[in-house]
Amino acid sequence: MLLHAVASGLALAAPIVAQQIYDIWSTTWQRDNLFTYKNLNPNPINFVSPGSTGTSDIVVTDSTVYQQMIGFGAALTDSSAKLLSELKSTDSDTYWDLLNLLFDPTDGGSGAGFTYLRIPLGASDFSASVYSFDDVSGDTSLSSFNINNAPSYLFSTLQDIVGINSYLKIQITPWSPPGWMKDSGTMNGGKMYTSYASVYANYLLKCLQGYQSKGFSIWAISIQNEPQNSNPSYPTNLIDPYWEGQVATQLRSLMNENGFSDTIIIGYDHNWDDAGEYPVELMEDAAAAFDGVSFHCYAGSVSDQETFYNAYPSKNIYFTECTGEFNSDWWSDIKWYLNNIFIGSVNYYSRNAAMWNLVLDGEGNPKTPGTTSCGGSDPCRGVVTVNSNGTYHLNQEFYAIAQASKAILPKDSGGPFGQRIEVAVNGNQNLVVSAFVTHRVSSSDWLRYSLVVLNQNDDNNGSWDPVNIEATIEFRGQQATYTFPVGVTTLWWYAASE
Repeated sequence: MLLHAVASGLALAAPIVAQQIYDIWSTTWQRDNLFTYKNLNPNPINFVSPGSTGTSDIVVTDSTVYQQMIGFGAALTDSSAKLLSELKSTDSDTYWDLLNLLFDPTDGGSGAGFTYLRIPLGASDFSASVYSFDDVSGDTSLSSFNINNAPSYLFSTLQDIVGINSYLKIQITPWSPPGWMKDSGTMNGGKMYTSYASVYANYLLKCLQGYQSKGFSIWAISIQNEPQNSNPSYPTNLIDPYWEGQVATQLRSLMNENGFSDTIIIGYDHNWDDAGEYPVELMEDAAAAFDGVSFHCYAGSVSDQETFYNAYPSKNIYFTECTGEFNSDWWSDIKWYLNNIFIGSVNYYSRNAAMWNLVLDGEGNPKTPGTTSCGGSDPCRGVVTVNSNGTYHLNQEFYAIAQASKAILPKDSGGPFGQRIEVAVNGNQNLVVSAFVTHRVSSSDWLRYSLVVLNQNDDNNGSWDPVNIEATIEFRGQQATYTFPVGVTTLWWYAASE
């Protein structure tokens, strides 16, 4: 692993005299490549004068730019943190190997470089018990608020992750207000009493201050996870757009007055299918409070994000949750994730994309007692499965995230993330592509360009028939040729700024 990283770093440091593709990562349908790195030095793929186009022709237009990315990742639930903490106790070497594989963002290194992490505020459906940070009924002064109601292993695991990745963007999201603020009298199900809107805004401020007291800088906070979900078997909460906006407006003022002016508020945090209703109403009521909105995958389609974008193009879009399930098909999952999340949501203006639990065990546990959210014969699957014997398994979710992440990580230490640019595919449409440019700290350094390419050419009139696609890549009047295997490919090249 170390030799690979050193060799990779040396290749990337070599002088670049022309537009050439040196660096390729691939994950193939038959799993002979799994986030496998290949350095093409000394025989890179050159961009040359255009000739005939390939079966597919990828046209990159870097003069048309879109959203700046903030990264890809998953959720650090209480359950995920518990399993990781237990792994650290029993086999610290394996623990650190796993965390570095997941989060190390070193340019040219072998880590996936996850840079986004979503953390529930209080219990979710993946916690040891149901709790908030103030479970004293009627405590409107919040004098009993205690950030340490969260398990200590959540904070210790998060501290280890932050130590590996200084780019990490942390979003904190409540699954429910304290139960006494709701008509159900419990965190499970029900609807928040609107009379507690101001108290709840102060509660969320205290959550930010609590994380700050633990040494964590919070990039974003949400008002409510899935505000249209009232499942009574785990923490959920109904809140309509007007009142979510009211809480956010009060919270925004409190944040600005208490040193959190750089922390953003993200609204909605629910499914694609209502993209033209709830999040639009939210912006109509309280646009000034929100940086933007986020979406989940459980209803609707990714193209629904464009409905919100067209209504509020100045607001940011994020994609914050989707879960894998056991007993599914590995390659079908990879295709779906790329089409809908790690290429799809990005091409529909999302600045990030994330899966649900970072880590679960081989049965989709541990879960909050009594929850029905991930039950049945196909329980939720983590990005990584950690087994009781201390081994772990990287699931298809990991490879989808890792392939996308390699395209947008900063090239320079402290430098900017990749920015999406225009790309189109002519010819065979079985290539699905997103494209990015990563700017440099020094204006004299060449920019890095990257593609994430899904080749889903696996069907011949209804019969299984995976076929590689020889494609051309058009860029600034030049052309490169590469044969994309059925799978996911991420590649880089460099070019001077125009």
